[in-house]
Amino acid sequence: MNKSNDRCSTIHENNKQLIPSVNFHLWEPCNMRCKFCFASFQDVKKSILPKGHLSRENSIEVIRQLANHGFKKITFAGGEPTLCPWLSELISEAKGLGMTTMLVTNGSMLTNQFLEDNKDYLDWIALSIDSLSENSNVLIGRCINGNSVPRENYYKLVHKVKKYNYRLKINSVINKYNYSEDMLDFITEADPERWKVIQALPIKGQNDKAIEEVSITEDEFSIFLEKHKDLKSMVSESNDEMRGSYVMVDPAGRFFDNSQGEHVYSESILTNGARSAIEEMNYSFTKFENRGGIYDWEGKSQENNLPSRT
Repeated sequence: MNKSNDRCSTIHENNKQLIPSVNFHLWEPCNMRCKFCFASFQDVKKSILPKGHLSRENSIEVIRQLANHGFKKITFAGGEPTLCPWLSELISEAKGLGMTTMLVTNGSMLTNQFLEDNKDYLDWIALSIDSLSENSNVLIGRCINGNSVPRENYYKLVHKVKKYNYRLKINSVINKYNYSEDMLDFITEADPERWKVIQALPIKGQNDKAIEEVSITEDEFSIFLEKHKDLKSMVSESNDEMRGSYVMVDPAGRFFDNSQGEHVYSESILTNGARSAIEEMNYSFTKFENRGGIYDWEGKSQENNLPSRT
C-alpha cells in the first residue's frame, strides 16, 4: 500500500471495506440551473424537506455522526452550499473532528471574507467550471438569471482561491455544449492539483427533463479526454465509473447511492445513526479506488503558484 493509502486508510467493518470519503449535499437551493445536474433533490424537497435543508443543529449532528463512523474526508456540496448561512460552522466542526474538508462551489458567492474566515478549517476548494464560453454556459444553465459568468471572472476566481492558500480542484461536467472545447490554456494557467472531468450523468428523478439535451456518448467524451490527455492533473470519470462509487448524504441527512441510475435513500442518519443507515447502501470500494478516489488529500497546500492574470 502506498503512502497515500496509508494516510487515507480505510475502515474495515464486518469484513466490508468502507469508502473513507463522504459528500454531504447539505443544501438543495441553488442560484444556477445546470441542465445536467444529478443532485437537484426536487424529490426530497417535495416529499420530506420543504425548505431543502436541515436546521443548523441537525446539520452539525450529521457531521458528528459521519466523523464518529470514521470518514476521513468530507466534501460539502449542494445545490450551492455557500448559500447556507451556517456553512462556516459546519466546516469548522468537521475540521475539529479530524476530517479533511472540501467545498464544491460554483464560486458566485465566494467572497474574500469567506476565504479569510475559513482558511484555518477548509482545506480544499473545488470550483465547478464547465466552460470558458459564456454562450455555452448559458446553454448549459451555468448562469444566474440568464447571465453567464464572464471568462475573465474564472481566472480571477482561481487567483482569489490560491491567494488564500487553499488546495484547488476544478470540476468540469462534459456535455453536448462543451465536449469539443479546448480548455488547455485555462487549466494550465489555473494549475489545479486535481481536475475532475465528468461525463454528464443521467439520473432518474433528478435531471430527466433536460439530460437528453446535454448528454453525450462515450465516443464524444473521449474526444474531450484526448484533447487534454497531456494534463497530469486530469482525472476522468465516465458514467459507469461514477455510479455506485461515491458515498453521499442528501439534504435530509440520509445516505444515498446512484448505482441503479436513480437515487436510493437510506433511513435518516439522525434517527438510526450512520452505522446502521450506511448498511442499506450499495457502495463499491473497488469502483471508488479505480476511479482515483484515494489520493493525498490531507492538509493544506504548501505554496501555490498564482495564475498570471488578476
